[in-house]
Amino acid sequence: MEATREQAWETLNCYTKSEALLRHALAVEAAVGAYAQRFGEDEELWRATALLHDFDYEMHPTLDKHPQDGAPLLRDEGWSEEVIEAVLSHGSHLGLPRDTPLKKTLFACDELAGFIHACGLVRPDGIATLEPKSVKKKLKQPSFAAGVYEGAELLDVELDDHIRFVTEAMRPIAGELGLRESAD
Repeated sequence: MEATREQAWETLNCYTKSEALLRHALAVEAAVGAYAQRFGEDEELWRATALLHDFDYEMHPTLDKHPQDGAPLLRDEGWSEEVIEAVLSHGSHLGLPRDTPLKKTLFACDELAGFIHACGLVRPDGIATLEPKSVKKKLKQPSFAAGVYEGAELLDVELDDHIRFVTEAMRPIAGELGLRESAD
């Protein structure tokens, strides 16, 4: 199967009904897709992989099942091992190497996109004016912080630059993410 965004969106929607999870997938897709452009990589493949990274989370919401129990479903649908391995590698608990740019980028964008989204939900203007300083101020939970810092290191970018880049990638779809500016 060719890894297209449309096919990934279809697969995601077969297994995911939660609006929050769909929004998370879109946020990660925006960030990973923007990095694909920056790095000169296959944007369609990277976007498809980002959309699929949590496709099985509603069925398997625990670490003993997610994402490893979803991998056979992706294989049955004909997804490539490149996509499946990237999906599997985003779960730190599996200890798989993040040895490709796609794997590193997916991991680096996953938690950060979720955290930026959460920061935007409590701001009157969503993420329209969100700056790295504000994100870092709220980044106090050690488990989240560790993944965000590790992701920036994997991409060999400064944390502020990574936060800014991911936020800017998410801004064009802020409405789809439920992060619209208030109409004051």
